[in-house]
Amino acid sequence: MIEEARAVSAPEALADGLIDFVALDQADLLRQLDGFTVEVAGRPVTLMTATVQVRSIDMSLIEEILTRVADPNVLALLLFIGAQAVLIELSSPGGWIAGFIGVVCLALALYGLGVLPVNWFGLALIVLAFVLFVLDIKAPTHGALTIVGAITLIVGLLVLFSQPGVEEFGRLSIPLVVALGVGTALFFGFIVAKGLRAQQTKAVTGIEGLVGSIGVARSELAPQGLVFVQGERWQAIAEDGPVAVGTSVQVVGIDGFRLKVRRVQS
Repeated sequence: MIEEARAVSAPEALADGLIDFVALDQADLLRQLDGFTVEVAGRPVTLMTATVQVRSIDMSLIEEILTRVADPNVLALLLFIGAQAVLIELSSPGGWIAGFIGVVCLALALYGLGVLPVNWFGLALIVLAFVLFVLDIKAPTHGALTIVGAITLIVGLLVLFSQPGVEEFGRLSIPLVVALGVGTALFFGFIVAKGLRAQQTKAVTGIEGLVGSIGVARSELAPQGLVFVQGERWQAIAEDGPVAVGTSVQVVGIDGFRLKVRRVQS
């Protein structure tokens, strides 16, 4: 159990002599301990716990937090929140709140991973899932990698604390796992959709934002000359023949820092 981090059930531990009792509660434990002999400083001592007075020692706040962390469902939430927060910080650097929350959650998750028996294959699947999510943002595949990542994340969480033959340990809530997987997929799917929409949106600033704008010829375009568009003078070339001074034109393209225009049909 110690050297290989193996988890065994209570009956197995009792059968192998790893423990002396299996108690249902505190009162049952005290009853079984009464008359039990232990060795203290090389001498046998018989315990008398039938009439012992129990004094409870409350845990500190830090101890309570660390105890809560050593729960598979809480640990899964910490991994989910921590990874999301760190990715948000990396995608939008400059702030510190998301990064701070992510580091704290991941630090607590690492503590929990050190306490609980972990299937490292499950952890590798979780890391792979977030890699797929990031790849779908960098090179959008219309959500294909996000869907695969969500499935990988769900499988990884289910495998993370899996210990064959042991019912008491590592049982994650199936609805929670599915919710985390779907929630992560929706989050990254939203980012991918925003990225695709931004790529398809017409530029509204800079020289590219002039395409489609209406201006006026300030000199004769035969075929080159000056036009006045959006409050500025631009070198322009007429694509549909000579254009007289004062004629309304529309920007249809850009050639370096020169506009391509056509006269506006009245």
